[in-house]
Amino acid sequence: MIYIKTPSEIKKMRKSGQVVAQVLQILKREIRPGVSTGQLNKLAEEEAKKRNAVAVFKNYPHPRGTRPFPGAICASVNEEVVHGIPGRRKLKEGDIISIDFGVILDGFAGDAAITVPVGEIKPGVRKLISVTEEALMKGIEAAQAGNRLGAVSHAIQNHVERAGFSVVRDFVGHGIGRNMHEDPPIPNYGKAERGPVLQSGMALAIEPMVNMGSYSVITKMDDWTVVTIDGRPSAHFEHTIVVGDQGPEILTLI
Repeated sequence: MIYIKTPSEIKKMRKSGQVVAQVLQILKREIRPGVSTGQLNKLAEEEAKKRNAVAVFKNYPHPRGTRPFPGAICASVNEEVVHGIPGRRKLKEGDIISIDFGVILDGFAGDAAITVPVGEIKPGVRKLISVTEEALMKGIEAAQAGNRLGAVSHAIQNHVERAGFSVVRDFVGHGIGRNMHEDPPIPNYGKAERGPVLQSGMALAIEPMVNMGSYSVITKMDDWTVVTIDGRPSAHFEHTIVVGDQGPEILTLI
């Protein structure tokens, strides 16, 4: 069931969204060669706590009932698409890192992701990052009341494939509100005329995951980390938005 948020609920979601945006900006400034993903994770937890928010990914249940997710952030490096577990791994020059972060504040969730270069990176990888962020914005622009949800999916896929990259199909965006993951699922590919009609008050977490090579992915032995099947880089961007009468509002934008 898709829940339509009330104005008071959207007001609360703005606050949780701003916490997510602020913490991601702090983490972005700390990304450099030699920093470990565990250090970034610790910082995210501390910054969320300062803002009286709960870092919701920590101990998030696994869909198949295996071990819960151990980190406050998903830290996915290079060929890691999503759900990378933070730890001792140190970033090095030329890496890229995707950080996905979510909180619950006053009963409502916020969720966003960024992909950040570590020092100088190859031009093709820089293009991958740019195209993925552009695709997110194209999807958000399509999230207009009266459009079908497929318009969002189609806008993302079209932009990504025109640039010569591929859209991950095994993982999708989602509705968001009192829970981190709500209906509807939001594929990053599909036909514009498909899916439910978007209505004012729908809150959505739109998150293209884009690969340099094949869209196929596999999950590593840790049961969480998803990687590209061909070992080529992947990028990930996400915003929490709410559909409004005057267009979409991005809640996780500073």
